[in-house]
Amino acid sequence: MGHKHTREEILRGALDAALEDGLSQLTFGRVAKRLAIHDRMVVYYFASKSELISAVLLAMGEELQGVLTKAFKAPAADHVALTRTAWPILARPAIDPVFCLFFEAMGLAASGREPYKALAGQLVGAWTEWLSGFFEGTDAERRAEAEAAIALLDGLLLLRQLSGASAANRAASRLGVR
Repeated sequence: MGHKHTREEILRGALDAALEDGLSQLTFGRVAKRLAIHDRMVVYYFASKSELISAVLLAMGEELQGVLTKAFKAPAADHVALTRTAWPILARPAIDPVFCLFFEAMGLAASGREPYKALAGQLVGAWTEWLSGFFEGTDAERRAEAEAAIALLDGLLLLRQLSGASAANRAASRLGVR
């Protein structure tokens, strides 16, 4: 009998497939083909496509949080200060495919498609909660700063996806982020 893949290996294969082809093209069959396994092995660990997509998006977010945690050494004064720290890390060609997937998921959510619609609020809420830990103040103040940082970063990253790095860097400079 051949190599039995773990859930983590299959999830990594699914994330790689999504980064290469997009979330809308993610299927059990594509993941299985990529890993040279039967698609039933993918279904064994991920009972539905919704579950697979959710796991891929969560894994992508965890990877980004791991990268950003290393950069956030002290509490940020405000959303602009946090964005100044995050922007050089996020505004790199190696990270672009991750945000391409993120914006694909958010676009599908905005159009009402499931499971994206159900996941979008959870993802943004989790990021808001996570980022609020890098600010000082009351819970409400920290939450407001986290939401402002997300809005600023997402706007810059969307501009980077649609108009290119130069346009996003000019905007970041104008906003005092760069």
